Amino acid sequence: MELLLQFLTNTGYYLADFRNVIMIVVGCVFVYLAIAKEYEPLLLLPIGFGVLIGNVPFFKGFGLGIYESNSVLHYLYFGVTSGLYPSIVFLGLGAMTDFSSLLANPKLMLLGAAAQMGIFFTLLSALALGFLPKEAASIAIIGGADGPTSIFLTAKLAPHLIGPIAIAAYSYMALIPIIQPPIMHLLTTKAERCIHMRETRVPTQKELLLFPVVGMLLCCFLAPASIPLLGPFFFGNIMKVSGVVERLAQTARTAIIDTATIFLGLTVGASTQGDVFLTGKSVGIFFLGAVAFSIATASGVLFAKFMNLFLKDKINPLLGAAGVSAVPGSAREVHTVGLKADPTNYLLMHAMACNSSGVIGSAICAGILWSFMLA
Repeated sequence: MELLLQFLTNTGYYLADFRNVIMIVVGCVFVYLAIAKEYEPLLLLPIGFGVLIGNVPFFKGFGLGIYESNSVLHYLYFGVTSGLYPSIVFLGLGAMTDFSSLLANPKLMLLGAAAQMGIFFTLLSALALGFLPKEAASIAIIGGADGPTSIFLTAKLAPHLIGPIAIAAYSYMALIPIIQPPIMHLLTTKAERCIHMRETRVPTQKELLLFPVVGMLLCCFLAPASIPLLGPFFFGNIMKVSGVVERLAQTARTAIIDTATIFLGLTVGASTQGDVFLTGKSVGIFFLGAVAFSIATASGVLFAKFMNLFLKDKINPLLGAAGVSAVPGSAREVHTVGLKADPTNYLLMHAMACNSSGVIGSAICAGILWSFMLA
């Protein structure tokens, strides 16, 4: 009987408290949204299941938890805390990105820059709420709607906040179909949503080859701290457009990025142990993350309307919402909203141009914040 009682006290059922139960419910919701609603399943499914794994109670010191230095999960988590997984994800993103639309219509790059306003507004808001400067910078990058960039910067500045910041960033990316359309409808008229974008020229192969080289040099000279993200990103792109290393490009945009995404999502989810994750700061981060993402979307739309005051060929303001770097979710949502206004209005390729510039913009902002906070 004594052995039986000892066994029972070692089980997770006995060790669990309300915080574990809350996080398990959250994990189940993520898994449900990924499978039933197909909200960014490549992100939400690994994260949701990781939340379940991370909230199974256990005795400390057994080498089981993600925060125990001798555990398997801790070794896998090193890819998050070191910034390794985000860099690999950016390599794969570069190998998947087509800059043709951006090169054909360079002014759309401005929308990607405008959408980064959410980052700097949230930085000031977080400081006003009492967060430390490094914590505020990590929270602010959620406004870029770029999960890997958020994780990378947080790992460098405020590693104790990786869990809540990563969950907030990926949650809002997955909820794009819920968050962005109301903002787009509120800030645009039916006539504006029906604006057709003019057919653009086809960039030459020389332009496609020069862009990743010139882009990397310009961006990384501006913000050297963005090298770990933009270096692999532009390298992946030149592998794609060169045509001479198709095997490497194919591997980067499939096996490599998929492997990194699996371990990134699973370990970030597992880092949300109830006793570590459920704090007042986590609630504040979720609130600020929603504000940041909303402001980023609104900033892009409003800047597109501002540009139209000076342009002969008008831009569909919906494209501004794709200036956030949630690839390709925000571009897809812009296209969907445009089609509802006018079934003949195809905005996807133009939205992808804004989306890809948003990826570059958020990485530059992360590099600038990192360098400022460590200066």
